[in-house]
Amino acid sequence: MMLYLQLFYEFFKAGLFAVGGGMATIPFLYDISDKTGWFTHQELANMIAVGESTPGPIGVNMATYVGFVTGNGAG
Repeated sequence: MMLYLQLFYEFFKAGLFAVGGGMATIPFLYDISDKTGWFTHQELANMIAVGESTPGPIGVNMATYVGFVTGNGAG
């Protein structure tokens, strides 16, 4: 349960301070990657590619992807 609260908190901060659209969150995502180790920089590049190719806001798609991977859904 604590992992999900931390996921929520990190992506809430990224969404709150990244004004300008989903692509403005990329520096925050690199920071999350370095700080938590939830995903590598290569996985972040894959996440951006998948987020751009699926319908919907990229920020929501990326947050869903990270939540799925860190929740051991694909790993």
